[in-house]
Amino acid sequence: MMIKEGQAKKLTIYVDENDKIRGKPVYEVIIDLFYKEKIAGVSVFRGVAGYGGDGIFHTSKLLELSTSLPIKIEAIDSSVSIDNIMPKISELVKKGLIEVSDTFVVKSSSA
Repeated sequence: MMIKEGQAKKLTIYVDENDKIRGKPVYEVIIDLFYKEKIAGVSVFRGVAGYGGDGIFHTSKLLELSTSLPIKIEAIDSSVSIDNIMPKISELVKKGLIEVSDTFVVKSSSA
């Protein structure tokens, strides 16, 4: 499951934290899929502010606890693994942004 040092692909997905699939947050459904498909590395980040194509500004001000903040999901693996999972990801992300970029892994260790 560990990725080798060298050429790789990074898949970045942006969704709103309140987006759901069958009652479950989209980001949780996506990371469950990544885990099941043995994608090498995945991280989920919760934004403090942001806006997307809809032009709606989201922020994490103390009094706005119900705000839907941006969620960024990053997955890094081989080109083959990322390419293979893309159809499933495209099907899951109904609203948001999906980006794929070439990257270079400098160091990969579990210790």
